[in-house]
Amino acid sequence: MDNLHIFLGATVADAATRPLHWVYDPKKMRKYIKGKKEIAFLKKNRSPFYNIKTGNVSGYNDVGQVMFKTLLSSKKKSDILKKFKNNIIKYFGPGSDYWKSLKQRQKYKKIKWKKPLNGPWIHQNFIETIKNIKDKKSITGGTKVNESDGFCAALPYYFLVSKKEKEVKKVIRTVANSKINVVYGLARLKIIDLANKGEQYPVQKFIKINKKNRYFKEVIMNIKKVFRLKKQNHITLVRKLGKACSDPGNFLSATHSIISSSNYKSAIIKTIKAGGCNCSRANFAGAYFAALKGTKDIPKDWIKKTKQAKKLLKL
Repeated sequence: MDNLHIFLGATVADAATRPLHWVYDPKKMRKYIKGKKEIAFLKKNRSPFYNIKTGNVSGYNDVGQVMFKTLLSSKKKSDILKKFKNNIIKYFGPGSDYWKSLKQRQKYKKIKWKKPLNGPWIHQNFIETIKNIKDKKSITGGTKVNESDGFCAALPYYFLVSKKEKEVKKVIRTVANSKINVVYGLARLKIIDLANKGEQYPVQKFIKINKKNRYFKEVIMNIKKVFRLKKQNHITLVRKLGKACSDPGNFLSATHSIISSSNYKSAIIKTIKAGGCNCSRANFAGAYFAALKGTKDIPKDWIKKTKQAKKLLKL
């Protein structure tokens, strides 16, 4: 399977980051990583919101895993979206570990939050998507948040099935249906694609190709802003650009980790330390460096520690 290394890069990066996902307090982050030689794949969960075993991925990469499983079981391209929707319900909906956690979370709302939930954390986009699929809506993605679930779902599709914009937009909108989701999701995919094609400076090349494309006007303006701030400390800058899950801040923070790093490991370590929604940013940075430099750039011991990587390596 050509290009599978790109999805592997995203998967390993997410799993490496996961135990420190959603740590927003810089003091707590410094305390958790102090004196640690290796902060990736931290044995003890430090996410204040949910607790899953180290080596597993967050919901961001998990929706990509669901798409990947869908691709493996689909005989025809025309079956993919229908099957993907069924698999979303099966994997994230009633009866799943994600749904059980949601029920637990709803109880938590009534009491003081004392410890992370046991089990995975279902995203707002997935909650909306499940309802919209059941309501038989033609476009099923969530509209309340501008998070990168759509990009994560489209990543395997884009590199293993089709790069046709109309199709890719449909995939993104299946789980994340807002213009910001689609525009920034496509921008990520196109930058990774340029890296995969051997461009020396993929982000700059993206600007050059799309400078007259009105569709990406805001994206390019924002990327140029990140380039102006390239030499600033990543952790400090992420606080200004955006620590949270939402685009455009999430995209900008991830882009800074990409343009200010020379390899896969340094970009992911930097992303972890910056805290906040680092798992979503790690998916972009991990896929980018895997595309740019190949599987050899992903630390071998990190691959071994990633549960979902075993299935990908078999292929």
